[in-house]
Amino acid sequence: MDPNKKYRFDTDLAHFGEDQKHQGAVIPPIYQNSLFVFDTMESLLDNMYNNPGGPPHHYSRVSNPTLELLEKKVAHFEGGEACKVFAAGMTAVTMAIMSQVKSGDHVVTVDGIYGPAKVLLTSYLARFGVECTIVDGRDTQAIIDACKPNTKLIYLESPTSITFRLQDVPAVAQFARSRGIVTIIDSTYNTPIHMKPLDMGVDIVVHSLTKYYGGHSNATGGAIISSKKIIDNIIMNEVLMMGALLGPFQSWLFTQGSRTIKIRLKEHEKNANTIARWLEQQPQVKVVHHLGLESFAQREVFQSTMKGSSGLFSFETHSQDKAEVMEFCNRLKLFGRGISWGGFESLVVAQHVQPMDYAEPSWFIRLFIGMEDVEDLKEDISAALKAFK
Repeated sequence: MDPNKKYRFDTDLAHFGEDQKHQGAVIPPIYQNSLFVFDTMESLLDNMYNNPGGPPHHYSRVSNPTLELLEKKVAHFEGGEACKVFAAGMTAVTMAIMSQVKSGDHVVTVDGIYGPAKVLLTSYLARFGVECTIVDGRDTQAIIDACKPNTKLIYLESPTSITFRLQDVPAVAQFARSRGIVTIIDSTYNTPIHMKPLDMGVDIVVHSLTKYYGGHSNATGGAIISSKKIIDNIIMNEVLMMGALLGPFQSWLFTQGSRTIKIRLKEHEKNANTIARWLEQQPQVKVVHHLGLESFAQREVFQSTMKGSSGLFSFETHSQDKAEVMEFCNRLKLFGRGISWGGFESLVVAQHVQPMDYAEPSWFIRLFIGMEDVEDLKEDISAALKAFK
């Protein structure tokens, strides 16, 4: 690649960060080692204390050339200055949040975020004197009104994990910046192909690389993308104290997955839009929660903040009988019953949740639409819907 030329996104996906070919290898090698040696003790000590994030690298618990390549790519795709990758998406969420709060601080988050992230904010961090308020994220004013003088962080996830509700990310980010409040968003659903929150004013973006960056259900990982100052601070504190970085082999897998992420995401999106439109016509179905539908309640927010949807959505049926919901899920032949998503295979999971505006809990059935033929998926779902009597 010409270092003086700015290439388009698809070209960057294939080549960015890989100008140097190690002994001519078209695929970068895996640096599967725990440490790196230096010619002098002075240079080692200087690196350890003044440049722990590398390069050069001194210890793979802190940095590694294979991780560095992935981090450069993810940061570039997201429009950030720097990135750090971790052993799981939840590790990235935890590191990002803990880097921004201390005892006595207050956090505002939105109803429906990823379950473990909610537990971290509302229960685990409460042990250390961090307070959290949950609001309906569809209402920007509710987020603003929940902020206090000691609010240090607003944590977003757009869309939310099961209910698929959006926040007006630019509006929230603008308010937060005016008050000196840090914003973090989990943008795993979108990938940088469909939304770039940093361009909207968000301070920190987190991803579960396990999902679309991997694409083959063969590795777990997470990423934090932000300014160099924030990432350096995380390296000097959370990373040095707790480690939990991504392994070299997993980093190598995610680098390979990043090359085809756009092609795969668009196929998932196309298939999911087809299935969702068909599903909302089925008599057993009460409502489909999918960003790609014309009937989606927050259609205007979707169109103003995102460039597309993805393969993930949920729906509710008229029946709220648990046995029938379980039977529906168990009847499916082409959908694995599993909690993750983003791979090649279709998945289903059912959760009994109560959004803030619901009078009582409801069964949300979440589908991830994979790479199978949509007509086969329709036939599979149609047969399973007979579980609802």
